Amino acid sequence: MGLGGCIILIAVGAILTFATDWDMQGVNLDLVGIILMIVGLIGVTTFSSIARRRRVVVPPASTTVVEEERHHHRGGYGDGYGV
Repeated sequence: MGLGGCIILIAVGAILTFATDWDMQGVNLDLVGIILMIVGLIGVTTFSSIARRRRVVVPPASTTVVEEERHHHRGGYGDGYGV
């Protein structure tokens, strides 16, 4: 059951508990609604903890800069002055 299913359980439980006044013989709809909300909350917490464990932090790939030394030897000066 995913996160959407857990949220639906919470919503159906809240509707049964707070928004209905039906009376069924042998079934307490308020209690059924509370049980559904609790199961939905447990599902949300377990889903979020599992999703948090799956999330792996990967450090960004660092690019290695390699500087090539280029030697231009013109005349008598090697450092570029007097060219």
